[in-house]
Amino acid sequence: MAVPKKKTSKGKRNQRHAVWKGKAAVAAEKALSIGKSVLTGRAQGFVYPMNETSDEDSD
Repeated sequence: MAVPKKKTSKGKRNQRHAVWKGKAAVAAEKALSIGKSVLTGRAQGFVYPMNETSDEDSD
Protein backbone atom coordinates (compact mmCIF):
# COMPACT_ATOMS: atom_id res chain seq x y z
CA MET A 1 0.00 0.00 0.00
CA ALA A 2 1.20 3.54 -0.83
CA VAL A 3 2.61 5.61 2.03
CA PRO A 4 2.73 9.43 1.95
CA LYS A 5 6.19 10.99 1.85
CA LYS A 6 7.49 13.32 4.52
CA LYS A 7 6.43 16.95 4.27
CA THR A 8 9.00 19.32 2.80
CA SER A 9 10.04 22.03 5.23
CA LYS A 10 9.25 25.69 4.58
CA GLY A 11 12.94 26.51 4.39
CA LYS A 12 13.61 23.94 1.69
CA ARG A 13 10.53 25.09 -0.24
CA ASN A 14 11.57 28.75 -0.02
CA GLN A 15 15.12 27.92 -1.09
CA ARG A 16 13.87 26.07 -4.16
CA HIS A 17 11.53 28.95 -4.99
CA ALA A 18 14.37 31.50 -4.65
CA VAL A 19 16.56 29.52 -7.06
CA TRP A 20 13.71 29.34 -9.57
CA LYS A 21 13.05 33.09 -9.32
CA GLY A 22 16.79 33.82 -9.61
CA LYS A 23 17.07 31.88 -12.87
CA ALA A 24 14.06 33.76 -14.25
CA ALA A 25 15.58 37.12 -13.28
CA VAL A 26 18.85 36.30 -15.06
CA ALA A 27 16.98 35.19 -18.20
CA ALA A 28 14.85 38.35 -18.20
CA GLU A 29 17.89 40.58 -17.79
CA LYS A 30 19.67 38.83 -20.67
CA ALA A 31 16.61 39.14 -22.93
CA LEU A 32 16.29 42.85 -22.14
CA SER A 33 19.97 43.40 -22.87
CA ILE A 34 19.75 41.61 -26.24
CA GLY A 35 16.61 43.57 -27.11
CA LYS A 36 18.27 46.89 -26.32
CA SER A 37 21.35 46.03 -28.37
CA VAL A 38 19.21 45.01 -31.36
CA LEU A 39 17.23 48.25 -31.21
CA THR A 40 20.37 50.39 -31.05
CA GLY A 41 21.98 48.43 -33.89
CA ARG A 42 25.01 47.53 -31.80
CA ALA A 43 24.26 43.81 -31.60
CA GLN A 44 27.30 41.63 -32.20
CA GLY A 45 27.14 37.87 -32.37
CA PHE A 46 23.36 37.93 -32.54
CA VAL A 47 21.62 37.14 -35.83
CA TYR A 48 18.56 39.28 -36.43
CA PRO A 49 16.76 39.33 -39.81
CA MET A 50 16.53 42.82 -41.24
CA ASN A 51 14.19 44.23 -43.91
CA GLU A 52 16.70 43.52 -46.73
CA THR A 53 16.07 39.80 -46.29
CA SER A 54 12.35 40.13 -46.94
CA ASP A 55 13.05 42.01 -50.22
CA GLU A 56 15.20 39.14 -51.50
CA ASP A 57 12.51 36.58 -50.71
CA SER A 58 9.96 38.34 -52.94
CA ASP A 59 12.08 37.78 -56.13
